[in-house]
Amino acid sequence: MIWILVVAGGLLAFLLAQAIHLAIVLSWGDTATRGLAYYGLSPIERERFRKKLRRQALLLSPILRIVGRRSHFTFDQSSFTHDGLAGPKGTCTEESFAAGCAYEPGPEDVFVVTQMKCGTTWMQHVVYEVLMRGAGDLVDTGTALYAVSPWLEATKSVSVEEAPLVGSERPSRVIKTHLPASHCPWSGQAKYVYVARHPISCFASSVDFIAANAGRLAPNLETVEEWFCSPSMWWGPWPAHVAGWWERSTGSENVLFVHFEDMKSDLPAVVRQVVAFLGLAPLEEDELDEIVRKCGFAYMREHADAFEMHPPHLLATDAELFVKGTADRHVDVPADARERIAAWCATEMEGASYPFAERYSDRSASIGSLPPGS
Repeated sequence: MIWILVVAGGLLAFLLAQAIHLAIVLSWGDTATRGLAYYGLSPIERERFRKKLRRQALLLSPILRIVGRRSHFTFDQSSFTHDGLAGPKGTCTEESFAAGCAYEPGPEDVFVVTQMKCGTTWMQHVVYEVLMRGAGDLVDTGTALYAVSPWLEATKSVSVEEAPLVGSERPSRVIKTHLPASHCPWSGQAKYVYVARHPISCFASSVDFIAANAGRLAPNLETVEEWFCSPSMWWGPWPAHVAGWWERSTGSENVLFVHFEDMKSDLPAVVRQVVAFLGLAPLEEDELDEIVRKCGFAYMREHADAFEMHPPHLLATDAELFVKGTADRHVDVPADARERIAAWCATEMEGASYPFAERYSDRSASIGSLPPGS
């Protein structure tokens, strides 16, 4: 009996120590990835941080396994609300959302806007390289994209106040945001590039993203679908997000509305669109070729460290640029779920000016021709 009590006491002490260790590591990880604390490091220093985080994850594996068995990711616990808009805890906070919404844009600001998982990082890099006329040196200098391009409503990038102006012809601040048109800071002098992506492809990428970040706690497909097709989706549901920015683009010359699928099928044409939209001189052929090369999937995948979309954390120590590198991601979504999501989007789009039926006439659309997104 005494031995049983000793073993039980030792086990409880071990678990208590693990719980305290976990709390310390979580706090340390959050502090060490805010602002430029992580993205301002060199590639070697960022890898050193990831290795340290992997070691901590290994040491904490007993408590993480227990938590994984007894707890589950829920969107209610992982979300907050600011001014009626849901956001993800961790990367963002109520305070960062409030600060982002209150930002006052200037003529030097170029916003890259998307709903989550719709090509944000890709278009950020396109805009950056266009402003640099293909001479951007992120990879050569070991600079992370988030060290020069702020994420407006988040806490894990360079701040808008510290962000450098990019390019010499039109010195610009390249700002990422997922904010819908109803909440995004607006100025007729700033520029806004919006990227829309097929909703089922957006859903598939969101499923993978959440699974990669929640690890053992990841919710099932049905739970993500319920969230995706609700007002609780982070930054608002897909139909409202797309319709709102489409409406803004049709009435404002300073908004360029682009489709992710067009970027995949004819990136040079989209690059030229961005050049003209920003009022830059037409590109020479060698400049265009260099931009297309650097903004191609192969190049960005090869140099994924420069385009890391979110800093590592205890459950995801190696954040990838693209969760999957295949073009058939729709096979991971059951046909009945694809049909439900497509039908819901079509219903939600009724009365909106966005040409949903024309753009996605198949509704449940096979998305096998679409690339993975960021």
